[in-house]
Amino acid sequence: MGGKLLKGVHNCKIKFFKYCTMRKQSQVTFKQQDKENKTTRLLDYIHSDVWGPALVKSLGGAHYYIIFLDDFSRKVWVYFMEEKYEVFTKFKEWKAEVENLTERKINILRSDNGGEYKDSKFLEFCKSEGVKRHFTVRKTPQQNGAAERMNRTLIERERCMRIHVGLLEVF
Repeated sequence: MGGKLLKGVHNCKIKFFKYCTMRKQSQVTFKQQDKENKTTRLLDYIHSDVWGPALVKSLGGAHYYIIFLDDFSRKVWVYFMEEKYEVFTKFKEWKAEVENLTERKINILRSDNGGEYKDSKFLEFCKSEGVKRHFTVRKTPQQNGAAERMNRTLIERERCMRIHVGLLEVF
């Protein structure tokens, strides 16, 4: 019976899309606990993560980007950076923009335990502005799930769109 299901078809070759297939692989996730941050308003709980370095520098010179994801609205902001040390500057820029637009203050910022988020100036600024910090355990991206998933979504979409129209990686 094997091989006789499609009459007239002897050989079928399917093109392998390396980037789309490889980008959809992921590690096993941690067991979900009860959601500890039940947000009810904008800017109550912000997830953040840095992605990079990109293998190819963008036309604008960026090797990294940082995202800020509002837990309540699920709105995401993306800022491109040449170097990781720009995280604090981008945070201040984003904070001023969203607090001005929403007339609300950021309550909690959740991020991984990377050095770019643990800079003494960054921590002091958050303390002086009343922004509480939540850090994940080092080397456990699963604990920063919302931000990590958003990074994955953004990268998958970028690659698929770029490959679909035939652009080089520099774009």
